[in-house]
Amino acid sequence: MAKNKSPKRGRPPKELAGDVQTRILDAAQQLFLEKGFRSASIDDISALAPASKPTIYAHFPGKEALFVAVVARTINGLTDFEGFTPAGRTTQEKLTNLGIEIVERFVEDTLDLTRATIAEARRFPELSRNVHDAARDRAAGAVSQLLNETTQKVARSPKGPFSAKRSVATAQMFMDLILLPMLMRSLMGEELKDLRKELPTFLHERVNFFLAACEADWKP
Repeated sequence: MAKNKSPKRGRPPKELAGDVQTRILDAAQQLFLEKGFRSASIDDISALAPASKPTIYAHFPGKEALFVAVVARTINGLTDFEGFTPAGRTTQEKLTNLGIEIVERFVEDTLDLTRATIAEARRFPELSRNVHDAARDRAAGAVSQLLNETTQKVARSPKGPFSAKRSVATAQMFMDLILLPMLMRSLMGEELKDLRKELPTFLHERVNFFLAACEADWKP
């Protein structure tokens, strides 16, 4: 009686066939969150994916590139605002609802990855900078577009905060203003369900401050 042959290490059975890069990123994300960046090995990722080590290195030059790709994929999903239109009649209301959406998405879906990045920041400072820069740039680009759409009726000037040259920097400031305090509180252990109760009031105050600062900026 012939023995059943087990599949070769790293080669997925037919039912697992598909996008190998997605399998690699899924496995890497799971292991980075479970073990941390330092403890998760390419061998572990290869076994979990499953995908051979040469296949992994054909897609990603190393573990740091894999970690950056995992974070970038998460951020890309979070900043996919296609079809999303902030509710509200006034600019303040629209920006408040946009802010609530941003905070809820980021706190809920990036908290574990943020913790994993912070845990390795001292040992791998370049990794942390790459992850931070990639996340900030991608998010700011998406939020910049939404801010421009949401503030269409706001007075503008060629050198103002919503001008072509400054819109991304303005979006970064908006995100720092609304997201960082809530993200820090989440990292310290506060539950999202508790933060959600404060979000409308918190965002209303921050948006009013943001718009007042923008108005002061564009006035001659």
